[in-house]
Amino acid sequence: MASLNVGNLGEYLREQRRTAQLSLRQLADAAGVSNPYLSQIERGLRKPSAEVLQQVAKALRISAETLYVRAGILDEREREELETRAVILADPSINERQKNVLLQIYDSFRRENGFDVAPDTGSEFHGAAEAKSRIDADADGGAESGTGPDVRGPRTAGGSDADPPAN
Repeated sequence: MASLNVGNLGEYLREQRRTAQLSLRQLADAAGVSNPYLSQIERGLRKPSAEVLQQVAKALRISAETLYVRAGILDEREREELETRAVILADPSINERQKNVLLQIYDSFRRENGFDVAPDTGSEFHGAAEAKSRIDADADGGAESGTGPDVRGPRTAGGSDADPPAN
């Protein structure tokens, strides 16, 4: 069987599996794929689907996006954008509304700089100026409604608003 053009995906998977000190069988079991199928992927004889790559990445505890790039499913710039989004979404120090606002601002800056924005981001903003005016409007009257960014300042340990800083 001829080797498919999947870059160095198989070599990379083998290296990651060995680094994780997993046998082929252990990784196949953890990923929920057959041992022979995983062996064929490692040898470059099979091109796995994005779903299989995601399962393998989860089992290896590595980025699925990295495997997508190596398999030719995703290009490097898309991977970087997805990783940026993943970091924002995974940050436990900010709430969901704040994460959404950050992603919307990120999208607006990417558009302003001439990059395409992923269509599934649900972004409502169409530029940095619009994002800033939306945040400014929320600061004027939307803070109490719970719909805008929390621009009221820091909170005390009990959760009440701290005194605003003196100007």
